Amino acid sequence: MDFGLTEEQQLIVDTTRAFVENELYPHEQEVERTGHLRMDLVKELQAKAITAGLYAANMPAEVGGAGLDTLTWLLYEKELGRANYALHWTCVARPSNILLAGTPEQREKYLFPCIRGEKWDCLAMTEPGAGSDLRGMKASAVEKGGDWVLNGTKHFISHADIADFAICFMASGEEDSSRGKRKKITAFFVDKGTPGFTVRDGYRNVSHRGYTNAVLEFDDCRIPKEQILGEVHKGFEVANSWLGATRLQVASTCLGRAERALQHAIDYAAQREQFGQQIGKFQGVSFKLADMAMELKAAELLTREAGWKYDQGTVTDQDMAMAKLKATEVLAFIADEAIQIHGGMGLMDDLPLERIWRDARVERIWEGTSEIQRHIISRALLRAVGG
Repeated sequence: MDFGLTEEQQLIVDTTRAFVENELYPHEQEVERTGHLRMDLVKELQAKAITAGLYAANMPAEVGGAGLDTLTWLLYEKELGRANYALHWTCVARPSNILLAGTPEQREKYLFPCIRGEKWDCLAMTEPGAGSDLRGMKASAVEKGGDWVLNGTKHFISHADIADFAICFMASGEEDSSRGKRKKITAFFVDKGTPGFTVRDGYRNVSHRGYTNAVLEFDDCRIPKEQILGEVHKGFEVANSWLGATRLQVASTCLGRAERALQHAIDYAAQREQFGQQIGKFQGVSFKLADMAMELKAAELLTREAGWKYDQGTVTDQDMAMAKLKATEVLAFIADEAIQIHGGMGLMDDLPLERIWRDARVERIWEGTSEIQRHIISRALLRAVGG
């Protein structure tokens, strides 16, 4: 593995960072203090992102994206991750890769408008009683007269309030397994405005202000079979084929925020004086900085290695779990230590540290909790010796 960046990768990093610093940073305080991202601002920044070539850059070149390899895409995600989540996710949207699994007709209706910035998508899996246990979902899909009728509830569905459609995973049957009955899952495209489909306001969240979640309710919502994504009862296969790198995406955005917090801590330690000298010269502070830098480097190397292996076709669930686990926990550690170095000022919203600290909390929960990641890692270790 070559640890150096190519000229093209460095250009993407520099371009993305400049966009984040010049176009997104100036709006962070407004979003943080109001908890709202204005749609007129979204449209303005979206147009700038499209012009800069940063919009939908995660998509292959043949469908209008940037065609980035996985490692380069993760470098791009890291730079975007420095900013308020609502700003970078909504204004520099990266449509879900699962849209690539659609038929040619579905691509025309859903994928291409998202790439052009005309539509937004959202992904609906989680339910009030089925978080990490997706096989435990109760929201159902039943075939009736050639159509499918959906019933049930999804929650914690990110940015569903602005999404034009949802990709919904529903229990569509049962099958026998070594552990008894388990749900068969089918994925559906559900357009906003479909009778029986309601999007309600979700919960107030301490993390990622302006980035909303919603509750989706299905009440005899009738969907034609043409809106099945993939095959009937093969929803997990679709998800596993197209959503594999999302944990690396989470890891990369966490690295960006961790690096930003660390730089604030370094700058403050070099400028702030107490007892006649810079506080960075006190061992209690300097050792904190050393540990923060070391942990960040370890998290970044795990993430880059997993990205590189993804493109080689050798990545494992264990690789991605390690990267996600390490990066999210390192972000929490660095955010906390950066505030400690700043003292009381670190908790004031004049600086981004208190936001980074708050935002860090959700990263150890979504896209698989830290406990799920440890389960994946330990299971791989034990299986290797017959455990």
